[in-house]
Amino acid sequence: MSDPVRAADTPYATDVEEGKTYYWCSCGKSSKQPLCDGSHQGTDFTPVAYQADASKKVFFCGCKITNNKPMCDGSHQ
Repeated sequence: MSDPVRAADTPYATDVEEGKTYYWCSCGKSSKQPLCDGSHQGTDFTPVAYQADASKKVFFCGCKITNNKPMCDGSHQ
């Protein structure tokens, strides 16, 4: 598997709605960061589903090397 593109050096603060599913871009190529736009087609990458358990602000990983996909774990530092 190839390495993902580092989309950002910081997490993406994103407001999510309870019960809604979001698809985090794992390849780093999406033009709709941090969410998937299908740019991973033809690669080994697949988007990671995130089901919002409450309406709140979450921090999706921007560097794409988190060990807590899709949330930021500070790996970008």
